[in-house]
Amino acid sequence: MMTHTETAAQVTGGSAAARLRAIQALRAEEDRGERPRPETGTDVNGHIHTTYSFSPYTPSGAVWAARQAGLATAGLMDHDSIAGAPEFLEAARIAGLPATVGMECRVSFADTPFAGRRINNPDQVGVAYMALHGVPHDRFFALTNWMRPYRAARMARSRRMTAGLCALLAPHGLTLDFDRDVWPLSQAEWGGSVTERHILYAAARAVTSRFGAGPDALAFAVDTLGLTVPDKTRQALADGENPYYDYDLLGLFKTELLPLVFIPAGPEECPPAAEAAALARRHDILLAYAYLGDVGDSPTGDKRAQTFEDGYLEELFDSLAALGVAAVTYMPSRNTAFQLDRVRALCDARGLFQISGEDINSPRQNFICEALRDPKYQNLRDGAWALIGHESRATLVHGGGLASPETVARCPNLSDRVAAFKAYGLDSMTSHF
Repeated sequence: MMTHTETAAQVTGGSAAARLRAIQALRAEEDRGERPRPETGTDVNGHIHTTYSFSPYTPSGAVWAARQAGLATAGLMDHDSIAGAPEFLEAARIAGLPATVGMECRVSFADTPFAGRRINNPDQVGVAYMALHGVPHDRFFALTNWMRPYRAARMARSRRMTAGLCALLAPHGLTLDFDRDVWPLSQAEWGGSVTERHILYAAARAVTSRFGAGPDALAFAVDTLGLTVPDKTRQALADGENPYYDYDLLGLFKTELLPLVFIPAGPEECPPAAEAAALARRHDILLAYAYLGDVGDSPTGDKRAQTFEDGYLEELFDSLAALGVAAVTYMPSRNTAFQLDRVRALCDARGLFQISGEDINSPRQNFICEALRDPKYQNLRDGAWALIGHESRATLVHGGGLASPETVARCPNLSDRVAAFKAYGLDSMTSHF
């Protein structure tokens, strides 16, 4: 039987085909009783990033980690790319883990009343993160083709930001090159995206390559770069045995260095909100607004106080519904009870489907959102199964999805549709696996 380290290597290294063979072998070991089978609970997570955007997990690795954590369902959600979906779905089929796939992108609200407002994007006003959930499996090419020019524009901006960060580091004897240091960290050659985190991770690796992990790298960040380091991060970076060192350094750079080199995304990179909504309707995809919420005393303790969309939330949700946005995604661990109750009430009043997922992009993160276990969030667990039912049905029948005009005409009440698609999702998974 392989050790945990060997298992991780099997599902994260090599080609997609090799990773899928590894999962097949691991499942066979379970079937023979040579490996313990993880217990599956009722936890769900519909927002897992992979190496096709930024994450330590390949699509197969994400599935295996989700299954080992005991998730009942798992959802792929990469930035600007759906290219990891085929591997994710096949890995999930082999692992016996019900799964959905989607893509996250930045959408421009320049042609809406929110053009000059900070919506849910900490880095830029008038731009919002949106999630395309439940993508039918025969629409991957259409989504990839639509995203191609926007992803190319993002790549060009990433090159410019890499050059800017290199200019900051060069006086201190460190160089950073996009093609040499950033591109190889991504799956861009196979349709993945390059994000700001790739650039910052490359910078973190450049620092630890020169100074090693531990006090010398911390001293470089504090004394040479002049960065402000919170106590918790300082302790992590002082520890040369910290297995997540480069990720912790990345987190510090994201707070301290990224604002110095950040270039706002232009219209060539962010599709208009109306265009994204039209694409989703055309391809039976559930377009979801990602609620962030104002940050006062952060429930997670890792966000600075900042205002986002709470001051005009009713107006925003009215506009989302008018645009044809089908859903809102939110995370119970990220907000206060008051914020969550308010969002839920606004969604219910406007017929917006509710989805949840804890965005996973670091090895420090837990695939399980314990806050979601509260019985009051049963609707989000039901929504995860309804999403699986939607994706399965929309793949089989054009116009068969949860929010399609045909489905809404047959069943106008959203609660009834969610219940029906949940049942369909549960049934399809039972028969499939």
